[in-house]
Amino acid sequence: MPQGQPSVVPEDGLTTRQRRNRPLVIVHTGVGKGKSTAAFGLALRAWNQGWPIGVFQFVKSAKWKVGEENALRVLGASGEGGSVDWHKMGEGWSWVQRDSQMDNEEKAREGWEQVKRDLAAETYKLYVLDEFAYPMHWGWIDTDEVVSVLRDRPGTQHVVITGRNAPEKLVEFADLVTDMSKIKHPMDAGQKGQRGIEW
Repeated sequence: MPQGQPSVVPEDGLTTRQRRNRPLVIVHTGVGKGKSTAAFGLALRAWNQGWPIGVFQFVKSAKWKVGEENALRVLGASGEGGSVDWHKMGEGWSWVQRDSQMDNEEKAREGWEQVKRDLAAETYKLYVLDEFAYPMHWGWIDTDEVVSVLRDRPGTQHVVITGRNAPEKLVEFADLVTDMSKIKHPMDAGQKGQRGIEW
């Protein structure tokens, strides 16, 4: 572990240990590749610590075979680390099916209600809200409500949110924000996504 001294010590009344163990809200946004990948990397670390993990997919179609899902399910069932629950919220969440927008909005709201219930019950230690920035960006989920719920969540629950166009209010509130910038991508040269890289 790095042992460097922080340049600023907040006047929050917390001890160093309390501050180190403070639950975080993490946002991975931007147009570059790697937002969900980074979040699932955090999930691997959480699994290793024995934390219960809840993954909630807000946009990717339930039919898509996401490689991380199989890996994390196997690890969660192994009994060696934390548990993993994977919540696919249905076809209505897919950006491929934009013609059924009302159904998409309803499914997104249902998913957010489940996340709120789980936060209140302290069901998980790490929440991966994959592609959750989209429903907020599209106005389906109220960003002010999201910030309020996350600010008031009990216990020591960490939350990571992925997706392009994360709302500014969320970015301002979050503890850790990474903007994935694209420099180059094979798709720019006409190459389609491939196994083991995109899924």
